[in-house]
Amino acid sequence: MASITLLGLPNSGKSTLLKKLTNAAVKIASYKFTTTKPEQGILDYKGIKLQLIEIPAITKKFTETEHGLALISIIRNADLILILKDKEKDIIIIKQELKKNGINKKTLIIENNYEKNKLKGLIWQSINLIKVYTKQPGKPKEFPPVALKKGSTVSVLAKKIHKDFAKKFKYAKINGPSAKFPGQRTGLEHKLKDEDQVELHM
Repeated sequence: MASITLLGLPNSGKSTLLKKLTNAAVKIASYKFTTTKPEQGILDYKGIKLQLIEIPAITKKFTETEHGLALISIIRNADLILILKDKEKDIIIIKQELKKNGINKKTLIIENNYEKNKLKGLIWQSINLIKVYTKQPGKPKEFPPVALKKGSTVSVLAKKIHKDFAKKFKYAKINGPSAKFPGQRTGLEHKLKDEDQVELHM
């Protein structure tokens, strides 16, 4: 599961955004430092589950705070960093703290007034994943889709579904962005794209 960290200064609205995107039961208040430990929720994007972790408010000399080093470790291991912007100076402080700790991850700067579904789409476009639907001949595509890293091949998909699929594989039929024409027959090395539908034939 992809991991996304949500960063912001005190009272920036992180908890409100976490709840908006994941329906997580988080404490929301008007005073500063409401979040004292990481809070997490599951963001569902068209059937793909993404872990969203709200980090307690970033401050200057963040690593010198009580749990600063542990929190920096969570940020370092994330696939994507969301920075919630209230004022322009917020970005400067947060980026300085990330730079001091050698963190150079893909970052998305957002504002609290984003429409929920638009923001979910923006997050999806910013992570290194694609969603692929499997289907059986003559039947609709199956749900939920399978999440794969960008650049993944039919072979990666086959092995993810079942370890023996790649061994017994004959061909795949592809419909979607990676197909040159509807129902294209491909081999294991065919590179898949987001929203592809794949029939695996054994």
